Amino acid sequence: MEQTASKLENSNYTLNPVASVVFYFQVHQPFRLRRYSVFDTDPFYFDPEANGSILQKVANKCYRPTTEKILDLVKRHQNRFRVSYSISGVALQQFEQWAPDLIDLFKRLADTGACEFLAETSHHSLSFLFSRKEFEEQVAIQEAMIERLFGQKPKVFRNTELIYSNEVGGHIAWMGRHKAVVCEGVDRLLGFRNPNYLYAVPTHGLPEGRPPMPLMLKNYRLSDDIAFRFSNRDWKDWPLSAEKFAGWVNQINGDGNLCNLFMDYETFGEHQWAETGIFDFLDAMPKYIFDVNPGQNEFLTPSQAVEKFRPVGEYDVPKPISWADMERDLSAWLGNPLQDNAVEELYRIEPAVREKHLKGDPYILEDWRKLTTSDHLYYMCTKYWSDGDVHKYFSPYDSPYDAYINFMNVLDNLRTRAGA
Repeated sequence: MEQTASKLENSNYTLNPVASVVFYFQVHQPFRLRRYSVFDTDPFYFDPEANGSILQKVANKCYRPTTEKILDLVKRHQNRFRVSYSISGVALQQFEQWAPDLIDLFKRLADTGACEFLAETSHHSLSFLFSRKEFEEQVAIQEAMIERLFGQKPKVFRNTELIYSNEVGGHIAWMGRHKAVVCEGVDRLLGFRNPNYLYAVPTHGLPEGRPPMPLMLKNYRLSDDIAFRFSNRDWKDWPLSAEKFAGWVNQINGDGNLCNLFMDYETFGEHQWAETGIFDFLDAMPKYIFDVNPGQNEFLTPSQAVEKFRPVGEYDVPKPISWADMERDLSAWLGNPLQDNAVEELYRIEPAVREKHLKGDPYILEDWRKLTTSDHLYYMCTKYWSDGDVHKYFSPYDSPYDAYINFMNVLDNLRTRAGA
C-alpha cells in the first residue's frame, strides 16, 4: 500500500479500506432505416415494423427481466444496492411508442432513490466532434426527457460511446451543469496508474475560472469479464461465479477506491443469454460484494462517488478515446472513406435543415437528428468485417457498403427536402 500511495499525484490522499462499486448501464436503441433506394421519394426513412419488433425482442430478453431483477435487488438489500443508467433519447422515444411499461419500470427504480440517470446526447450522436451547437441542444433535450419521465435532473455526463478528450471535459465544465464525466480508463494514458480512483480534467483543459472537473474511469477488465467473457468457455476463469468476482473487486482495497463497472444493459439476457447463468450471477453478486468485506464494500451512484472521493491526479486525454474495440479510439465510426464521406455530408447540410425547419417543415430536424445516431456510421465500419466480429453481429446490413448506400440514399432525399 505504501508503494501505491507514493505514486499518487496527490500526496495527501488517504486510502480507504473500501471498494465502492459504481454500476453503470448504457441503454440504447437506434431508429433503423428502412431499405431506401434511389427511386424512393417519400420522406419516411425509418422502419417502424423492424424497430418495434427488435425493441420488443430486446425488452423481453433484457430490459424487462433485468430491470425487475434490479428492483428486487434494491429492495432485498434495503437500497444499499445502487445502479445508474444512461438511456439515449431515441431509446426513450421507442419505449414510449412501443413499450410504455418500460418507462414505468425505470420510474419505479428511480423512485427507490437507489438509481441515478446520466446525461448524454439525446440521439446518441457524434455531434461534439462536428457541431457544438447541435451537441449542446441534444444534451439539453436528453436532460429534459430524463426530468420529465423520471423526475431527475442529470448531474453526471456520459458522452456517446464514452467518447472523451480533454476538449470534451473542458466543454462540459464550461457548460456548468454537471459535476463529473464518465469515460474509459485507457492503459496507454494511465501509465502505472489504475482506473480505480477519481481523476480530473487537466488544468490546461479547463476554461478559466472553472473548478476541477472529476472523471470516473471505467475498469474495462472487470467490466469486460461480465460483458464479453462471461459465457466464453475458452476463458481461463470460466465459469465466473459471483463469489469469485466479488473477490476480484475486493482486491481493489488498498489499491483504489472505485470499481467502475460500465457496460451495455443488453449484457444481461441479450449478449449473454439467460442460459449462461448471467441472471443468477447478477442476483448473487451484491450479497457477495457486501459479505467479502462486511461493513466496508458498497455500491454507489456516480454522484455519490464524486461526493465521497476526490481526484488523485489528472487524466490527460489529448486525442479522443472511446470504449469501442481494442483500439479504444474513434475508428469504429470514423476513418474509412465510407464513414468520412457520410458524416461530412450529414453535418454539411445542418444549416439548411435548421432553416427549412424554421420555414415550415416540422419533421425535418428530427429526421436529420435520427441520422446523426452513431449506429449508422458503426454499420459502415470495415475493420474486422470479414472475421464476423461484433460490428457484423450488430449490423442489419449485408455489408458496410450496403449500409453506406442506404444511408446516402436517405441523406440525398433529406438534402433535397432541405434545399441544400
